[in-house]
Amino acid sequence: MSPAVLRLAAVLFLAGLLIAGGGASAWTVQDWRYGRQLAEQARLHGEALNQLNLAVAAQRRAEQDKRLALEQQLQASDQTHHRALTDAQRDQSRLRDRLATADLRLSVLIDAADTASGCAVPATPAAGGLVHGAPRARLDPAHAQRIIGITDDGDQGLIALQACQAYVRELRR
Repeated sequence: MSPAVLRLAAVLFLAGLLIAGGGASAWTVQDWRYGRQLAEQARLHGEALNQLNLAVAAQRRAEQDKRLALEQQLQASDQTHHRALTDAQRDQSRLRDRLATADLRLSVLIDAADTASGCAVPATPAAGGLVHGAPRARLDPAHAQRIIGITDDGDQGLIALQACQAYVRELRR
């Protein structure tokens, strides 16, 4: 081999090394650049996930607070209606006791103009009478007790209805 060919081979070999070395450094620089971009993208993705988690946690707390407030309102409403129910039951019990002891008597108004009833009650009180106003007839105590029982059931039903309506109103808010 001639020295010119050896020189040419050496120059080509060195040029190849320079090109290979330069290509490797280009790959390294490109790797660093993409690595930085991927790291930045991962950091931004992590921040976005963290913000979403914070938003979900805040929404969950707000929902729990609303639920707690609703439970407290319903409990207060329940206590109010329970108190109304016990008051009505106590009043009905007193009324039944007064009827049983003849301390109180129930009476009904009589239509004095109704001639078909067969009851000859005068439309106006007699002179010297103590009763003023419309004529009345006293009810049998057993019938009065049954009437009070019916009104007691009706009162309890109305109180329960009011409690249900209040519950639905609170849920709608």
